[in-house]
Amino acid sequence: MRQSRYWKVGVTVFLTAAAILLFYDVLFGQRDAVVLVCRLFAALKPILYGAMIAYLLAPMVDFFDQLISPDQMAAAKGGGRFRSAGVRAASLVLTWIVIAGFAYLLLSFLLPQVYKSILRLFSNMETYYNTINTWITGLLEQNPSLEGWVMDQLSAYYKDLSSLITNQVLPQAQQLMSALGGGVVSALGFFKNLLIGIIVSIYLLDTKERCAAHCRKLVCGLFRSFQATWIFRAVGTADRIFSGFVRGKLLDSLIIGIICFIFSSIFNFPYAPLVSVIVGVTNIIPFFGPFLGAIPSLFLILLDSPIKALYFLIFILALQQVDGNIIGPKILGDRTGLSSLWVIIAILVGGSFFGVPGMFFAVPVFACFNTFVDFCVNCRLKKQGMPTSVSAYQGETPKPEEKMPKDSGKL
Repeated sequence: MRQSRYWKVGVTVFLTAAAILLFYDVLFGQRDAVVLVCRLFAALKPILYGAMIAYLLAPMVDFFDQLISPDQMAAAKGGGRFRSAGVRAASLVLTWIVIAGFAYLLLSFLLPQVYKSILRLFSNMETYYNTINTWITGLLEQNPSLEGWVMDQLSAYYKDLSSLITNQVLPQAQQLMSALGGGVVSALGFFKNLLIGIIVSIYLLDTKERCAAHCRKLVCGLFRSFQATWIFRAVGTADRIFSGFVRGKLLDSLIIGIICFIFSSIFNFPYAPLVSVIVGVTNIIPFFGPFLGAIPSLFLILLDSPIKALYFLIFILALQQVDGNIIGPKILGDRTGLSSLWVIIAILVGGSFFGVPGMFFAVPVFACFNTFVDFCVNCRLKKQGMPTSVSAYQGETPKPEEKMPKDSGKL
């Protein structure tokens, strides 16, 4: 017992000293720890890619397992073999056939159409410039006071613009041209990591039950039984939130992109493939995504045909209503449990720190944090004999339930 107590004290002192040194290095030192973490992250990129791919494809593998032979999988688990090797191999082959077919459709059909739309956009740039110039000229001619204000602003900012082009834009352009070679190397490095990640994901999908069992064994060995129970419960809740939101949102955005492409082709909207990709990709971002995708798409169509832009606006509003009331709830359900206000706050905070990825992952991260806080608050309220329902706190604050003493019934 004494050795165990000394061991705990030693570990506590070591972790405290390490935390202090790390805090000092990050704030006041040379940030060697940050550099070390960045290098470690760069080295583990293929593993992280593989884990992410495996996490996204795990439901598809489970679906094929149950489709091919659920009895063999159940018998293998009952015999302590985690999974049937033959069934799992067939499931992996079918999963990657589906992924390869989707990639083929993407590369052979969608990307060429998007490429043609981009070429058409650039070829019409001069026409669009003249159109916008005509709009602005007509607006200024009808508003002389506005024309004078615009001319004053143009003359005031002319010198600043010239200085910006001379001192910043041209040097940055030279640096960009010199960095093109590095960009090619970076792209090759990304595809190399992605290829290794695919191989890692196949291994993880093949042995995911065994890997999960090893993790459970490690947790049970390092923590007490009640602590391990709470850890498993917390991990399960986080997995439910992340898996439901991430996979559901990706599927929802894919469906929205396909619907947008079909209707854009039927109504002969200009740049239909490019607009569909913009709408589908930006739909991944909760709440603000539909607006971020609709505004540039509407502007592109407006330059080509104002009447079609009006039709597109009506269509996109109807599509977002269908997505928000039918498609989204069917796929996502109430995965996060967050109100619209907290979703907006999470997106703004995540986007300010981590950009577009932060806007996407901020919602499930904040949902996990909200669940943890709600759990802690409910535990405290139960100890005080207070109700845990939010509706109980309308109006006056409820009083704690008074516990009757054990001998209250005796005379």
